[in-house]
Amino acid sequence: MTSPAGLTAPLGRRRLRWHAAGCLAVLLGALYLAHRYRPAVRHAAERLAAADQGWLLAGAAAALTTWAASALAQQGAVVRRLPGARLLAAQFAASAANHLLPAGLGAGAVNVRFLMRCGLPAGRAAGALAVKTTASAAVRLALIGLLAPACPGLLRLPHLSPVAVAALLGAVAAAVLLITSLWSRCRRALAAVLADIRTLHARPSRAAALWGGSLAFAALHALVLVAVTRAVGVPLAPLQVALLYLAASSAAALLPTPGGLGSLDAALALALIAAGAPGAAAASAVLGYRLLTVWLPLLPGLLVLVVLVRRKSL
Repeated sequence: MTSPAGLTAPLGRRRLRWHAAGCLAVLLGALYLAHRYRPAVRHAAERLAAADQGWLLAGAAAALTTWAASALAQQGAVVRRLPGARLLAAQFAASAANHLLPAGLGAGAVNVRFLMRCGLPAGRAAGALAVKTTASAAVRLALIGLLAPACPGLLRLPHLSPVAVAALLGAVAAAVLLITSLWSRCRRALAAVLADIRTLHARPSRAAALWGGSLAFAALHALVLVAVTRAVGVPLAPLQVALLYLAASSAAALLPTPGGLGSLDAALALALIAAGAPGAAAASAVLGYRLLTVWLPLLPGLLVLVVLVRRKSL
């Protein structure tokens, strides 16, 4: 009879193969897009190569600290004390896994698995992730609300065709019907999440970690884009760039692509150009932001993911 350990090893190797295959698919897709739009990518890369290296280093430093902010927010969503080094490594691995599955499923799966390995039941682990996600969305909306009056006229609602409006209304109606059909389950899940939120906010240190980490995560990502726009000479004020990033990333989250691949790039580029940035400079800024936050950390993040799986931390 096969032992559980004997079954676990093949399953672990199978997961690693799937992660490697997903990484390969993402890289091949990026290479195809780079080849398809080779002149534009080459021009953006040349401009980025001649950019201010000091600002690029500042952007890289901000990108590195985003994982610490994510770890702080995740600790704030859990009453139990989590192992700091493994928590930070899990956030780094989750950022890589996030680019293999759509709509944040990769990062969510890594974080839930990590929390379960730390002793949380599956329901509590999923609830902690929901609390963190909710806090992140609330912080982004609050920042948009605070920055929008400082940059009047910068954010404008796009003109939607009747077909787009009809499609949007149809999607909303489908979502309402789905929530209604699953209301009994959603109600129980929502009650559990609200109970977790009340428990966390009864401990000021956890509440400060949750909201402070969520605020720092959003601000640091905005700072990465601000640094890159300074490096390539985009003629926009830092507050304007930060507001455009928050709005574009929030809009891109509605499209379930792996890590916002394609949706966030297009939203950022269009937002920068609509605000007055030259097309070439906007493309260079988006390329630089993606290099610092996605492509350069992707392979190290996947290696950390493999190590965590092998050590049974995930």
